[in-house]
Amino acid sequence: MTDRALCVVRAGALTTVQDLGRPGHAHLGVPRSGALDRPAATLVNRLVGNAPEAAVLETTLNGCAVRPRSTVTVAVGGAPCRVTVDGRPVAWGAPVRMRAGAVLDVGAAVRGVRSYVAVSGGIAVEPVLGSRSTDLLSGLGPPPLTDGAVLPLGPPTPLHARVDVAPQPAPPAELVLRVTPGPRDDWFTPEAVRVLTSRTYRVSPASNRIGLRTDGPALERALTRELPSEGVVLGAVQVPPDGRPVVFLADHPTTGGYPVIAVVRTADLPAAAQAVPGTPVRFVAVRRR
Repeated sequence: MTDRALCVVRAGALTTVQDLGRPGHAHLGVPRSGALDRPAATLVNRLVGNAPEAAVLETTLNGCAVRPRSTVTVAVGGAPCRVTVDGRPVAWGAPVRMRAGAVLDVGAAVRGVRSYVAVSGGIAVEPVLGSRSTDLLSGLGPPPLTDGAVLPLGPPTPLHARVDVAPQPAPPAELVLRVTPGPRDDWFTPEAVRVLTSRTYRVSPASNRIGLRTDGPALERALTRELPSEGVVLGAVQVPPDGRPVVFLADHPTTGGYPVIAVVRTADLPAAAQAVPGTPVRFVAVRRR
């Protein structure tokens, strides 16, 4: 039994292993997956001395608790939350040295949705198609964490970033998503296209890693015939029969049969990962590059 491991004391509502994902396999029907808030994941890795692509833990809403079998450096970022080691408060957004057997407790998100936990050496579960990410849609990668699970860690890193704290963007009070119209905006009425970029939507509680669902005005279609399934990309704004836009996130399907009215700029998607249900959403049209 190796001492380079992390024992799960409390798995939380949904905690998964995530890295930068497995892009390039859409032709096989495999989503890219990976951390929804990529800047937060890469920052906590940097704080503990890991490479940006090292695997971290992504928590959802109520955090998790883990116990290392050896001395490690950890950092928690993403959604702000209370962080303790053996019940004593420690810094959020900064590297923290932990002894073997101590319990790191990542509390419920105070703002935002997803917190990220990096451990020196990275989570070293077996990679699948070049990634250690959990994919909730296809089932690839390790399953979501359960109480009592043991996660192997990679070799310890000699140094971590010499900083006390690193600035991180606050979760959005309003989610502004820049969109490029198309490829199927002509399947909607001109009024529907205007409504998408002029009215305010809200994040639906039904949102998940596959897609950010919205509540708001329904978008009316000009063409009602069935659309043959076609490829869809990260950030695609698909409109199902109820007319409410869905923004595809990291675990999105690689094909879809509902029309895509627009595509969100990739740079705006990390904020979508931290938008709590009820957050106002505005779609802002931008020109094609």
